[in-house]
Amino acid sequence: MTTIDFISDFVCPWCYIGKRNLDALRAEAEVETRWHPYLLHPEMPAGGIDRAELVRAKFGSVERAKELGAAVERAARDAGLHLELGKAPRVPDTRDAHRLMRWATGQGVADALAEALFAAYFVDGRDIGDTEVLADLGAAVGLDRAVVAKLLAGDADRAAVQAQADHARAIGVSGVPTMVFDRKLAVVGAQPVAALRDAVAQATA
Repeated sequence: MTTIDFISDFVCPWCYIGKRNLDALRAEAEVETRWHPYLLHPEMPAGGIDRAELVRAKFGSVERAKELGAAVERAARDAGLHLELGKAPRVPDTRDAHRLMRWATGQGVADALAEALFAAYFVDGRDIGDTEVLADLGAAVGLDRAVVAKLLAGDADRAAVQAQADHARAIGVSGVPTMVFDRKLAVVGAQPVAALRDAVAQATA
């Protein structure tokens, strides 16, 4: 079995596309995914910010963002996804989402939660920085909603998530998704299934 360390953020559309391509790889190869946090917006305040505000700061205008987003949406369609990049009105702080992923990993439902988080944000336009939304998503994949809500209300694993995200940047991860195959070979970006297949072959050779 090939182990793939998947470094990503849940507000990264390329990460969702990369996950979907990895899902396709599972149909033909035995792989195990381990999820690791990355913060696309490390300075994001706890409540997130208005999407239009972030877009203007990052791209100059909403129109320019739409032009750039068209390429992402085309790549998503090629992977079998229909994304609405502007549907969510706010860009959240994803630290709580990454905390939830740690707990889902402990219960063996990490892959299901990753899909739920990406779909909630990019398809349904939900705020995945909101603790009620996160508790609902946790419950949907089999976690105890009351336990999740209580954990989210506190600081459990907050420092651990931050440390992991800091470590990713410290070792040179500057773009996501980054997938590391058997701790030997790193593949950056939402690579097609053929490239992932080659990476498995190289890692296991």
